[in-house]
Amino acid sequence: MSRLVSIAEAAKALGVSPQTLRRWEREGKAVPTEKTAGGRRRYDLAKLRPDLFRAEAVADRKTVAYARVSSHDQKEDLERQKKVLEMYCAAAGWTYEIVADLGSGMNYRKRGLKRLIDGILDESVGRLVLTHKDRLLRFGAELIFALCEARNIEVVILNRGEVATFEEDLAKDVLEIITVFSARLYGSRSRKNKLIIDGIKKVVEEA
Repeated sequence: MSRLVSIAEAAKALGVSPQTLRRWEREGKAVPTEKTAGGRRRYDLAKLRPDLFRAEAVADRKTVAYARVSSHDQKEDLERQKKVLEMYCAAAGWTYEIVADLGSGMNYRKRGLKRLIDGILDESVGRLVLTHKDRLLRFGAELIFALCEARNIEVVILNRGEVATFEEDLAKDVLEIITVFSARLYGSRSRKNKLIIDGIKKVVEEA
């Protein structure tokens, strides 16, 4: 996206005088992007100062605060996450949007997560805020963080420690993995599969 300015504005952005810009034009160092019918020079700021242009573009992006829980019986925890995120973003003075998901940390197809990734890829997101890293994904969060780094998106994690429901969430995620693989091996309706799932559930409940 170009932004054409006069020679005076271009000189100010570069910290030089208009005379210097005219000299650079003669030397072929800084040629105007175009000239008007009246002969006035117009310079593209995005080319003269790409650093400033990128900084302005990033400043216009939105902050997304992402919350997630694994199951319906954790809805109260989801509301707590959202309130913590709202308070933090409001206190920081950010214009923010809350995106929430109800689903396993192993599920990469959650609606909110897909919406977040779309925002990262189209660079409409400038900052991602989480209460914990595991609220994003159980495995693979580092890939999302790498995308954020590549898109110059700030990642803020409020709590670097373990999630209060870490063991419960992990048990559910492990159960989901076992369910999927045993169904593939023995069929979703087989007696052997049912015995495996029942055994895993018993171990999880006892743990």
